[in-house]
Amino acid sequence: MDPADALALLLSPRGRLNPYPTYERLRGYGPVVQAGPAFHLVTGYAEADGILRDARFGVMDDDLRDQFLPGWRESPAVASISRSMLRTNPPDHSRMRRLAAGAFTPRRIAAMRDVVEAQADELVDGMVARARAGEPVDFMAEFAYPLPVAVICALLGVPAADRPLFRRWATDLTGVLEPEISPDELALADRGATELRDYFTDLVAARRRAPADDLTTALVQAHDGVGDRLSGDELLANLVVLLVAGFETTTNLLGNGLVVLLDHPAEAATLRERPEFAPGYVEELLRYDSPVQLTSRMSTAPTRYGGVDLPAGSWLIVLLGAANRDPGRYPEADRFDPWRPAVHPLSFGAGPHYCLGAGLARLEAQVAFPLLLRRLPGLALAGPGERRVRLTLRGYATLPVTVGDEASPVTDRGTPAGATGSTP
Repeated sequence: MDPADALALLLSPRGRLNPYPTYERLRGYGPVVQAGPAFHLVTGYAEADGILRDARFGVMDDDLRDQFLPGWRESPAVASISRSMLRTNPPDHSRMRRLAAGAFTPRRIAAMRDVVEAQADELVDGMVARARAGEPVDFMAEFAYPLPVAVICALLGVPAADRPLFRRWATDLTGVLEPEISPDELALADRGATELRDYFTDLVAARRRAPADDLTTALVQAHDGVGDRLSGDELLANLVVLLVAGFETTTNLLGNGLVVLLDHPAEAATLRERPEFAPGYVEELLRYDSPVQLTSRMSTAPTRYGGVDLPAGSWLIVLLGAANRDPGRYPEADRFDPWRPAVHPLSFGAGPHYCLGAGLARLEAQVAFPLLLRRLPGLALAGPGERRVRLTLRGYATLPVTVGDEASPVTDRGTPAGATGSTP
């Protein structure tokens, strides 16, 4: 199997459901692999980390989109994503990111711990109530989605009653982040983008009438003020991306991570008894089964990585999930080991586009996993779950669980020792 065949397998439904065997086939050709004219795949950790931090690489700009994606301006999904900080380069990227960054400082994230704990406890109560009523419990619907969506909606000032709207809209829209998308999938993505933009258009108007202490108000004021400003398209595009990115990645981290922990009962038992180890566990979970599997970059100048010359204009797919399992960086990389030293996964990227909400996602996972294991000692998978047939955002659509008969009350929460930041 040559690199082009391996890429075709990776993009197939089978390859998307489990990309790791294909990553290993690609790794056999080296850390940077040419898969087509001026098109390369990156599997090596050092190479991926270097490229993401290298100013000679950027995301696709409008001129390149015109070349590779003619008609992209007529797609609400592509146009919306392209106007956000996710798909822009400096100086526009730096300007937009700076305006939103105040909501994600370490101090503000740490201050949200109590809110996250209370919300997680409430969701566990709901899981227990459903189980006792004899109803099936879907971990994704009952916990992994509502926890992060509640947190990001609180930051943005989105009313709690509107939270259920976003799951379908976001699922539809994020199809546009895949390396390939069919016309039917693009139509769904366009529908999701349109509905999200319509929603935020109304919310922006409401915040102009009645400002609040939330991120939406701050971005509206940045649009309307002087100095660094957001255009109207940028305002809506970044609100959409902040909402979607604010829960999609964390939802996948919670679902993927729970499956790994339940497949490793000895390690789960340790975390149940020693919640202060949660930060180290979460880093290894991010490394082992990354909720984001890839990103892309274009070279703006000739470079050389992994022994491969990359001319200006080279397009690179940086396979974060493969880099996180690079045996040159992590010995026995296919083994889940929460005691692994010096784990620095690339799951949230690196460099200028490093995920703005990475600290918040980590906090939610560090709170959620010990709490779930402590309050639900009998928690178990009730089936294999349904993986979404996606490569970029790797996660579950459904994940049936049983909660057991020994669920403990919320008053057994105790002190969240995970706040210490200790690692295994």
